Amino acid sequence: MGNKTSMTKKILRGMLLGLVLGSLINIFAHDITWVQDYLVMGVFHVLGAMFISMLKMLVVPLVTFSLICGVVGIGDIGKLGRVGGKAFAYYMLTTALAITLAIALASFFAPGEGFELAGAASSSFTAPEAPPFTQVLIDLIPSNPVAAYAEGNMLQIIFFTILFASCMLMVGKAAKPLMDLSERMNEVMMQVVNVVMYLAPLGVFALMAKTFAQQGIDLIIPMLGYFGVLVLALLLHVSGTLMLLLKLFGKVNPITFMKKMSTAQVFAFSTSSSNATIPVTLQTVEKRLGVDESIASFTVPFGATINMDGTAIMQGVATVFIANVYGVDLGLTGYLTVIGMSVLASIGTAGVPGVGLIMLAMVFNQVGLPVEGIALIIGVDRLLDMIRTAVNVTGDAAVSTIIARSEKGLDMYVFNDPKAGIITDIDVPHAVTKEKEVY
Repeated sequence: MGNKTSMTKKILRGMLLGLVLGSLINIFAHDITWVQDYLVMGVFHVLGAMFISMLKMLVVPLVTFSLICGVVGIGDIGKLGRVGGKAFAYYMLTTALAITLAIALASFFAPGEGFELAGAASSSFTAPEAPPFTQVLIDLIPSNPVAAYAEGNMLQIIFFTILFASCMLMVGKAAKPLMDLSERMNEVMMQVVNVVMYLAPLGVFALMAKTFAQQGIDLIIPMLGYFGVLVLALLLHVSGTLMLLLKLFGKVNPITFMKKMSTAQVFAFSTSSSNATIPVTLQTVEKRLGVDESIASFTVPFGATINMDGTAIMQGVATVFIANVYGVDLGLTGYLTVIGMSVLASIGTAGVPGVGLIMLAMVFNQVGLPVEGIALIIGVDRLLDMIRTAVNVTGDAAVSTIIARSEKGLDMYVFNDPKAGIITDIDVPHAVTKEKEVY
């Protein structure tokens, strides 16, 4: 856990250092030409732009291989049709409810409203008209998958990858080499993400330094609004939306559920990774909550791949925030597009630190917001990512419990026993320690 804390501290230090240095430049060197040309628009701009490009670089391969691994992990079409179908429906439902809640709260509190970008940045930006929602649905199916991958059309890539992975299951043994290859490629992509995230402190520093050198310390005010609305939406989703679904469809006590989830939530918070927390989540869901192993073994890993309620909430709040900052009126069609995009994007969002920013870039492109707007929120994203991961893991366990209840695979004796399956330090699987060392 020390390495994780160290990485978090490094990113926070990079953020604070960039904030302080950028603010000092804004106050004392705003009119010094060489500082602006060679430092702000030179070093800071290049390093920040390179980091943003690296995040965008990961989108297509990461979504493709993580999606294939998630679908083929089901094992057979029969299970996909029943338990898989239920899991998919519930995960999509919770994600849709999450981002709808986020957009509603963000629209009400309007974080970023009234904030003006420096210079011509705000006046020169014109958002392209968002396509009608009906056209978004039509464009979901690629007429040419190769073109979709070449152009980075994520809606079409997600659709084709799910279809392709499902057919791999249907083919069976003949597709085994492709399944093995996908798993290996997914592992490699996870490592690529690790490498990129090790550069995050430097990238965050450059982005924050450039932003505050141009905008000044006043940028903190709308950032506090963004942070507060996002945390509020995350808390309301966990304590309200998920617990209501658990009570209505799972017919279990939400308070008992939350008490038994505390260990997994702490691990999720400390690792900022749904994948790294899978061993602890599985043990919690099976031993503490009483979910049958045959159900949990699918729903938990599947949820770690496609259930990104916290990330969806971030996307909703961030989209409204950046739209307010740039003075862009997305309208009802724009918000519906964001909801649809976030639900679909969550399917391919791998549970590793920082991927929410990658998917946010995709959503921004879809609704015509500048990807550069991510620079305004990336500094505080690491801490928010820790909270979001705890929300994601809680959603995985809640959906697993609901499905187990519907399949008569929930041991209520274990669920109601406060001492059942208590996780101690000795119980922590080696895989978790290994993941911590990576991060």
